[in-house]
Amino acid sequence: MSGSINTNVGAMVALQSLTATNSQLSATQKQISTGYRVADATDDGAAYAVAQGVRSSVSALTTANQQLGSTQGLLSTTSSALNSMSTTMTGMRDVLVNLASSNVTGTQRTQYQQQYASMLLNVKSFIQDATYNGQTLIGNVAGSSGKFSSVAVVRNEVGSTYGIATAGGSAIYNSISAAGAALTSTAAAAAITATGSFLTAQNKVSSALNTYGNATNYVNNQVSYNSNKIDALNAGLGSLVDANLAQESAQLQALQIKQQLATQAITIANQTPSTLLTLVKAA
Repeated sequence: MSGSINTNVGAMVALQSLTATNSQLSATQKQISTGYRVADATDDGAAYAVAQGVRSSVSALTTANQQLGSTQGLLSTTSSALNSMSTTMTGMRDVLVNLASSNVTGTQRTQYQQQYASMLLNVKSFIQDATYNGQTLIGNVAGSSGKFSSVAVVRNEVGSTYGIATAGGSAIYNSISAAGAALTSTAAAAAITATGSFLTAQNKVSSALNTYGNATNYVNNQVSYNSNKIDALNAGLGSLVDANLAQESAQLQALQIKQQLATQAITIANQTPSTLLTLVKAA
């Protein structure tokens, strides 16, 4: 039997094997505990850098959707106000048709005039109250509760914007207010002609409904697209950095057995000097 008490090669080999197994075991345990194959830059620097970029895009898209969600609220409020205005103005036009008749006189005319004035006050309230989160797209009549301004909302992760213009509620109100100022049969008839002040204002409301309806569809579609893109990015991110937990669990059991075997091998290798001592005693 050959051997050396100075250099225990068997123990060295067993220790190297144990060290390698412990390193692999540590990596496997990290994957199982974090759920990631690439949890940080020490696992795979290139993959981790790509993953961080994807995570940043997902976060930015989520923020963009939050901004778009707020714009959805503003557009919904605006459309609601315009719908109410349109409905009320339809009734106001009916009143003007009645007032355009020279047969409507006396108390009956006064009642129609009062009805028009009441509806006009309703329209003013709709414009003034078309506010969402302190902002309004049409409320530029005196007494409005929101800040009247256009919108440039961020729509994606790179900061591109979608612009939404204002519609002058003040101009609409002033037109229908002027139409009802005198309310003589001649003035009422003139207001509802194709080029009359009332019909012009009514057409502006219809145009604004179309504008903000299209804007609402655009914003809704953008929110949906961003959500789908977030899902796609997360799926790609998972393929890049997620651990295969079933595979790693099986690997963990194998490595634990290897660790035990390597430990036993070291114990056996460390018995060699004792064997040599026995031979010396026998001599």
